Amino acid sequence: MSGLSEDTLHKILQQIQTQAVNSQRALSVVRSQMQSKEKERKILQLTMRELETVPKDEDRMYRGVGKMFLQQPRATVESEHKKQDKALTDELTNLSKKAKYLEKQFDEANSQLKDIFHSQQRQAAQ
Repeated sequence: MSGLSEDTLHKILQQIQTQAVNSQRALSVVRSQMQSKEKERKILQLTMRELETVPKDEDRMYRGVGKMFLQQPRATVESEHKKQDKALTDELTNLSKKAKYLEKQFDEANSQLKDIFHSQQRQAAQ
């Protein structure tokens, strides 16, 4: 680092800081998306639990579509709910992986900044 000019060092610091800020912003977006998907999933699971309490001989069910209701067989409704649950689980898994990646990227940028500052302090002390 001793061979770097002041201007070059400033550009490197700016680039690392920009990366850290972008990672932090993306991480907050991913976390809010995860909360939203978790909420959707809980509502869906509650709906599925409530549908289990309906007698099995009741085959006609209704699904809300806008301002109307659409009659569907029980098997169709249950399969749609299972598909939605699987999709939400997959999305949550992907978002979790993305969040871990962004956290790692943010931590790396912070450690790079710390390393640069510590090396500059050591050089100033000599």
